[in-house]
Amino acid sequence: MHDTIEKLLAPTKGILAADSINGIVKRFLNVGLTFTPELDLEYKKMLYATPGIEQFISGTILNDNNIREDIVISNEIVKGIKVDAGLAPFGEGGEEATKGLEGLESRLKEYIGMGAKFAKWRGVVKISDIFPTDAFLNENLDRMIKYAKLCQENGLVPIVEPEILLEGNHTTTRCEQIETKVLQLLFEKLKSGGVNLSNLILKTSMVLPGRESGVKAAPLEVANATLRALKNSVPPEVPGIVFLSGGQTPDEATSNLNEIVKLKADAPWQISFSYERALQNELMEKWAGKVENIEAARAVFLQRLNTVSQARQGKL
Repeated sequence: MHDTIEKLLAPTKGILAADSINGIVKRFLNVGLTFTPELDLEYKKMLYATPGIEQFISGTILNDNNIREDIVISNEIVKGIKVDAGLAPFGEGGEEATKGLEGLESRLKEYIGMGAKFAKWRGVVKISDIFPTDAFLNENLDRMIKYAKLCQENGLVPIVEPEILLEGNHTTTRCEQIETKVLQLLFEKLKSGGVNLSNLILKTSMVLPGRESGVKAAPLEVANATLRALKNSVPPEVPGIVFLSGGQTPDEATSNLNEIVKLKADAPWQISFSYERALQNELMEKWAGKVENIEAARAVFLQRLNTVSQARQGKL
């Protein structure tokens, strides 16, 4: 597990997330394409065959469909797998808890046989005047701890992903409060649950104002608020934190990452990225399902990868 973490947190690289079915369905629609498994496979083959991708990508998160398909991925890129089974209603207030614990251990063993070295489990947290509720947080995070423990027992590095959703009209201050609360509770539960903090990676959101608030926070504000939340909640033995893009534009996700890395100072963790939309949106738009666009699409993709790699080093 230590070797896998070292590879995933390589100083100039990050993790390419390619596991969201709902996300790719939406991205296909945005460029006038209808999702089919065949088209998804064609797209993923184009994505992973991009020459030079391994210069910037240390690992990739696949879904159950893709890990079973004939997709050639460079040996330099560590394979990971999304193992949660999506969201289900919790209580009567509109919160959604992550499902997928049933049969998880046998699935983990199967994925290991397919070459997976790490796994990912996502939980989502909505912010409103009443959300998140304590009952929801306790249940959702307890499930995440069970997943992380099972991963480590089977030799897989767990990525724990509590995502604070961008939807809502909350302020940056409110988001920072909730991010801090969620992460503090998560790490309390991980410790009490016997999970080795030095053998996991945290994937989480940046601290941002809600999309419906009408406010756009500058990178300096995002970086300061995010680093405060992390320093108040994430233990130093955690080796790395990778950010999700979470609905930000590619430029926003890149600029905010760059500012966080520049300001991290003596923070004890490696800070990197695990982006999906922010790395693939421009590629998808340029490709639009046409073979004749593949070369130009890959050029756009590599340009974004290079820029995000520079941001991961705080060099923009």
